[in-house]
Amino acid sequence: MEGVEVYDERFRALLRPDSRLLRLAGGATWSEGPVYFAEDDAVIWSDIPGNRLLRYSAREGLQEYLNPSHFQNGHYRDLQGRLIACSHGKRCVERLEPDGRWTLLADRYQGRRLNSPNDVVVRSDGTVWFTDPPYGLIQPNEGYGGTQEQEGCYVYRLEPETGALEAVITEMVKPNGLAFSPDEQILYVSETGASHDPSVPSEIRAYDVVEGRCIHGRTFALIEPGLPDGFRLDVHGYLFTSSGDSVQVYDPQGVRLGKILVPETVANLTFGGPEKNCLYITATTSLYAIHLATQGLQKP
Repeated sequence: MEGVEVYDERFRALLRPDSRLLRLAGGATWSEGPVYFAEDDAVIWSDIPGNRLLRYSAREGLQEYLNPSHFQNGHYRDLQGRLIACSHGKRCVERLEPDGRWTLLADRYQGRRLNSPNDVVVRSDGTVWFTDPPYGLIQPNEGYGGTQEQEGCYVYRLEPETGALEAVITEMVKPNGLAFSPDEQILYVSETGASHDPSVPSEIRAYDVVEGRCIHGRTFALIEPGLPDGFRLDVHGYLFTSSGDSVQVYDPQGVRLGKILVPETVANLTFGGPEKNCLYITATTSLYAIHLATQGLQKP
């Protein structure tokens, strides 16, 4: 099949006879943070340097959803279906309420401002987990700038009902994308410190999650070319990650199964569609999609 590279025969089982990469929309500067809404079969994603959110549905095409977005990056939906957003500009994690108001969830840790929250997931217990590298402070056109107040770049766990915030991973250089295994016993986190320091491994790390703590950190997979920015898992526990030339797919042991080639640098992705089998891919200027013979994990 054109447009893929197969390294393990298990990868073929993830493809349908009609699996073809489609470009759904373009016009962005750097596409990131896709999130799917089943209610209207639509995808919302970030054009970070454009300081806006875009929306695509087959019925209504491409629309501008939010402008300015305060340089939002990663998104997820909580157990009630509300949109959770990482804002580089506001240096916070916030939630969109049904009445259109934004509720601040976290913007400080130990009295100091966060760096620029990047990506986020919600566990089945309602806790919100997010990464906090400094890209909104140091990258032109990805935030309002500012001074880094935290001593490092951490992964946090937030109790949204109480506001309690805890740094659960503190040894990474620039933690970025994150996602849980199907049983939520493993948290995967991408390391993108190589964006500014070539000596940092371009890797996805895995941590055991025990009573809300992350322990036994180890390398899950080294990603090349490019960086493992954002990723999601399917029902088999296979990890679909961004890279410089493709979406790469790994089994739970870190064995690379194959690639879905994409003509632009991939930043992030999410599953969606009525059957949860459509992989939406944000890559540089565009939103792509491919239907697969598997389903994504994310809820709702």
